[in-house]
Amino acid sequence: MLDRVDFEPAFFAPFVSSPMRVEAGWIDYNGHLNMAYYNVLFDRAVDEAYELLGCGLDYLKTRRHSCFTAEVHVRYLRELNAGDPVRVTFQLLDFDAKRLHYFEQLFHAREGWLSATSENMALHVDMEQKKTAPFPSSIAARLARMKAAHAALPVPDGAGRRIAMR
Repeated sequence: MLDRVDFEPAFFAPFVSSPMRVEAGWIDYNGHLNMAYYNVLFDRAVDEAYELLGCGLDYLKTRRHSCFTAEVHVRYLRELNAGDPVRVTFQLLDFDAKRLHYFEQLFHAREGWLSATSENMALHVDMEQKKTAPFPSSIAARLARMKAAHAALPVPDGAGRRIAMR
């Protein structure tokens, strides 16, 4: 029997999600992935990143804290179709005591082209108080290690954009 070993995660740059597949029920009347399901794919990937950081489902159950998305900017760049395999990258751009700023990119997993991006601001929330709260030192330390690993990456194309008529 193997003993349980606690470990510090390796923070690859960027974090890459498990492979996912576009489900047939997610296709809209235009014949491609409905915009809502791009967010499902991005959300599934961020859940994996949160697990790595130590602020995932177990953290919610044991510490009664979680991360809530406060703002999102999604760009739809290329259509996805039923059955397409995808992966999402997660790049931590910045964080402070109570917030995370990150950028995700959704790629066709077999062909490698970029389908969509999602820039996000998330808040660390005390679920008992229903208000923002500072990250505990253990999570802040992991965020610092991830940010250091991601600091060598270029700022993603599209980060910091705003919506406006030109």
